[in-house]
Amino acid sequence: MTSAVSARANATFRPDLYDDSDASDDRSHHRWMIYALDASSGKILWDRVAYEGEPVDKRHIKSTYASSTPATDGRIVVAAFGSQGVYAYDVNGNFLWKVDLSRLNLGAYDIPTYEWGPASSPIIWNGLVFLQCDTQADSFLLALNAETGATVWKTERSELPSWGTPTVVTTTGAPELITNASNFIRGYDPRTGQELWRLGGSSKITMPTPVFGDNLLVVASGRAPERPIFVVRPGARGDLTLPDGKTGSDAVVWSRAGRGSYTPTPIIYNGLLYVLANNGVFDAYNLRTGEEIYRQRLPLVGSGFSASPVAADGKIYLSNEDGEMLVIAAGREFRHIATNSMGELVMATPALSAGVMYVRSSASLFAVARKK
Repeated sequence: MTSAVSARANATFRPDLYDDSDASDDRSHHRWMIYALDASSGKILWDRVAYEGEPVDKRHIKSTYASSTPATDGRIVVAAFGSQGVYAYDVNGNFLWKVDLSRLNLGAYDIPTYEWGPASSPIIWNGLVFLQCDTQADSFLLALNAETGATVWKTERSELPSWGTPTVVTTTGAPELITNASNFIRGYDPRTGQELWRLGGSSKITMPTPVFGDNLLVVASGRAPERPIFVVRPGARGDLTLPDGKTGSDAVVWSRAGRGSYTPTPIIYNGLLYVLANNGVFDAYNLRTGEEIYRQRLPLVGSGFSASPVAADGKIYLSNEDGEMLVIAAGREFRHIATNSMGELVMATPALSAGVMYVRSSASLFAVARKK
């Protein structure tokens, strides 16, 4: 896991549902940290200061300087810290390489002075590290050699700033690297960086990560007025943008305007697509047909939702910013099973592994599992 430790004693971020989108004024000395913890005990096995100094950029008042999630293939750990660089270590904490991405200026597309900082996370696939860097002026998609950090390919993009993490889709056909962004959702050949297809009609601000399940790709974004959900078949080529008035095509199985999520990434589970809005509206759809199964306001919204839903054991887990974990039964009927409080602010999406849920709060890391 990563963290950006401020020298300011009262450094914080501001949760809640609000329209104020200015940048934080915390430009104090920071340490960008990478930690390795024992999964069974929580003991810190090693920690490294990847970078130390004053931040190159500003950050959103609801964010930190270490919003990206690190990636690992079990041998190499890669952490992206935006303008502070990309760092790779082996799983024992030995430094491998660093790549300077220069200054990445991300913020409001219409008010450039509102710097918000990056959030897109690196992903590792077949020995490559992919980084989606959509900025105010020079957006690009980058593939690095995971062993050395050398550039394998770099593809320029005509894009507005975006914050979603790319996804690699693997089917019986050729693999595709999918990016969510404002001008176009795009599919690339992950081996070469060549664009394969594009789909217009997204929001001007995009954050959710593309998800893949049951051989269908789902991409959403939640800034009004567009707020679309697109369900796309992999393997299409060319411009897939739907004509005005159309909600589907040979490539786009179905779409809905005004229903996309702003921050949380949708989830596919047992044939249903679940979409969580920041304000606690929770939707369920038939993934293949787009039929609305239900639309429900959650019973406890609090400061709103930034973390994405996760699912396991027939249940969906939704953590609001106040640290209340709502447990919802998966299926065609909405049923609220329980609410469990973590006791601390939660902005990050929980991680599930080997029967354990890891919850990152503003101050702690929790491991939650059944007693053996």
